[in-house]
Amino acid sequence: MPEPIEDVTFHDEDWYAEELADRHFIGCTFHRLDLTEATSAGAVFDGCTFGDVQFNVSRHTDSAFTRCVFTRCNLFEAEFTGCKLVGSTFDRCDLRPLTVTGGDWSFVTLAGADLRGGRFTAVRMRETDLSGADLTGATVTGADLSDVAWRGARLSGADLRGSDLTGLDPTVVQRAGTVIDVVQSVSLARALGFDIRG
Repeated sequence: MPEPIEDVTFHDEDWYAEELADRHFIGCTFHRLDLTEATSAGAVFDGCTFGDVQFNVSRHTDSAFTRCVFTRCNLFEAEFTGCKLVGSTFDRCDLRPLTVTGGDWSFVTLAGADLRGGRFTAVRMRETDLSGADLTGATVTGADLSDVAWRGARLSGADLRGSDLTGLDPTVVQRAGTVIDVVQSVSLARALGFDIRG
């Protein structure tokens, strides 16, 4: 891996379709960059700030965006596969439709995010903040959603089958038409205080 680039500000640059394989950035600021159709494989962004960055149709594989802040970024049809985003924050970003496969999104702040129609498959999202987020019609299957902050989240029509819903209080979310499996139904019934007997 090349030497890390530290504390550098990138401003108003065109990185359209840039290949960011194995690049390493620490504490850098990216402002108004065009990363449309960019790809990253094994890249590392640690403690970086992204403001008004275009990630449209970008593809990220086995990369890390840890403790990063994304503000007013556009991630239209962006895909993250096996990526680590632990501790990152998304603020007023366009996240539709987002596709996440595998990886670790624990402790990520997505409060109030519009995630309608998004796809999150087999991803770790422990203690992620989804309070007030809109996951209407989203697919969140086989995910670790233990101890997620759910208050005010909209889950109408979402598919949550196979996900760990430990800590979900069904009374604090909008849940009409939410799809769950039999095992999850037992867990949620217990959360509501039901005594389940065969």
